[in-house]
Amino acid sequence: MDRLVIEQTESTLGVDFDPREGLLAMRGESYPENAFKFFTPVLDWLENYLAGLTRGARVNVEMDIVYFNSSSSKALMNVFDYLEAAARGGVNVAVTWRYHEENEIAQDCGEEFAEEMSACAFDMAAYKGAS
Repeated sequence: MDRLVIEQTESTLGVDFDPREGLLAMRGESYPENAFKFFTPVLDWLENYLAGLTRGARVNVEMDIVYFNSSSSKALMNVFDYLEAAARGGVNVAVTWRYHEENEIAQDCGEEFAEEMSACAFDMAAYKGAS
C-alpha cells in the first residue's frame, strides 16, 4: 500500500500516513471549504489500510490539530471510529493527541475524542512553544 501524503495548507491538515512504519499523522488546522471532499481520500485510505492489518499489528496515530470546524469534527470522528473498530478486531492502536499547553479548546476536543475510545490506547500530550 502506498504512503498517503497531503501537504498542509492554511485551511487543511497535513496528512502523512506511512503504512511501512505503521505511523499515521495529522497536523495543522482543518476548516476546508468542503470537508467531505478533503476527507474522502483520507478515510478511504484508512479503511483500506486497516482492513489489511492482522491481529496484533501495531498502528501509532499522532494528531496535532490546532483547530477544526464542525464538518471536520464529523470526519475526524469517522477516523476514530475506524481506529476503534480495528482495535476491537485485535490491532494495537495507540493514539497520541498533541496540543499546545495554552490551547484549552484543543485539549478539550482531545479529551472528548478520548472518551469515545475504549479499545484504543489514547494519550494526551501537552507541549510548550512550537511543536
